[in-house]
Amino acid sequence: MMSGHSVEKIGGTSMAATSTLFENVLIAGRTGRRLYDRIFVVSAYAGMTDLLLEHKKTGEPGVFARFAGGDPGWREALDRVGAAMRERNAGMFARSQSREQADGFVHRRVGLLRACLDDLDRLRGHGRFSLDEQMETVREMLAGLGEAHSAHSTALLLGDRGVDAAFVDLTLWRADDRASLDRRIREALAPIDVASRMPIVTGYAGCEGGMVRRYARGYSEMTFSRIAVLTGARRAIIHKEFHLSSADPKLVGDRARKIGRTNYDVADQLANLGMEAIHPRAGRGLRQARIPLCVRNTFQRDDEGTLICGDYVSAESRVEIVAGLRELHALVFFEQDMVGEKGYDSGILEVIARHGAWIVSKSSNANTITHYLSGNAEAVTRIVSDLEAGFPGARVTARPCAMVAAIGSDISAPGLIPRALDALEQSGIAVLALQHQVRNVDVQFVVERETFDAAVRALHAALVEEAEPGMSGLAAA
Repeated sequence: MMSGHSVEKIGGTSMAATSTLFENVLIAGRTGRRLYDRIFVVSAYAGMTDLLLEHKKTGEPGVFARFAGGDPGWREALDRVGAAMRERNAGMFARSQSREQADGFVHRRVGLLRACLDDLDRLRGHGRFSLDEQMETVREMLAGLGEAHSAHSTALLLGDRGVDAAFVDLTLWRADDRASLDRRIREALAPIDVASRMPIVTGYAGCEGGMVRRYARGYSEMTFSRIAVLTGARRAIIHKEFHLSSADPKLVGDRARKIGRTNYDVADQLANLGMEAIHPRAGRGLRQARIPLCVRNTFQRDDEGTLICGDYVSAESRVEIVAGLRELHALVFFEQDMVGEKGYDSGILEVIARHGAWIVSKSSNANTITHYLSGNAEAVTRIVSDLEAGFPGARVTARPCAMVAAIGSDISAPGLIPRALDALEQSGIAVLALQHQVRNVDVQFVVERETFDAAVRALHAALVEEAEPGMSGLAAA
């Protein structure tokens, strides 16, 4: 496939704003040849994957969570998914024939899933069968339904507007056809000339290893990244419902500004804090292939967004973004006899990994190793218990905290940390710990949870606003 094209991913919230999406992204005033040389990778409509799996934030069970837990309510949950998809279709399609096609697609896919789950449900009802291994497959199948619906409907809607769009369904696979992600992408796109057709590709791809198992909810970004790399795209673009801003506009209001330019190192720091500009593995592929990534606001058609490149460094040392984690746990492992001994690090890491906690940051001295963990309190309690059992001579504690980081492609300017500490002190915020790496990409301030919002506002005012007093705000749409 010839380069010169872009590969563009559309997030779920942007997908749900259908008219705006067509007005600002998919069509955006283009006609004829200018409509093409673009490959779109689409997420499920906002809220659909929550209904299929479980709610990403609240944990409310969806179809998968109910089925996996043996709750017979999974059938009603699947009915709600079908109804939600048809309701979405009703609000999008003006042409009755296209709506019938879209509804028919939903009916067939939901029916296939229901038949499969019914068979599995009957099988486990015998009592002699364990479906533990099959549950991963069930989760994968359900995840793919959301993207299949959104991609199919989008291709139909584009056809109604005179665009030659191709629905590229990567979700389907069989047990004897577990191709790699790269192979599935190559085979699906090979027949399509992107100079005259617009591929609308499902963000989920059925492939070896399982997309959800390997990348959790970041699977659509992996599909997007691999398509960009394999097709030699000139640029990768992510369309979101907000700008990549200097801080959360919900906390700093209209004083937030669009970052404009940064590098993949900064994107990695954001991902580490759970604020992904792009999934770290997806970003790695783009960076290695030297493909620039642009993050754009779907609701601001004429704004070019933020460009992320591998080699960008700001012309002057500056903080580009203040971000953090509101809920963190400081796991403190103290062992008086640790000095000069080996094995403690690896032993601690093994326990943390076993309980699935995410290590955001780490520090150590002669006899103490501290890990800052993102994870639920129950998992942290189990980690403490296991470490106490495995290292009877150690004292292991955990305390809730928060972390706020000042991040930039170059934050080496003298006086940054004193200014930051002064701003926090003036706001009455105690600093529990501070981490500053030699590479001058981020400084992490550990604070009490209840002071998180105030800490973000104080650091943004001192390190971003006062550094550029004449800046104009650009809050997320």
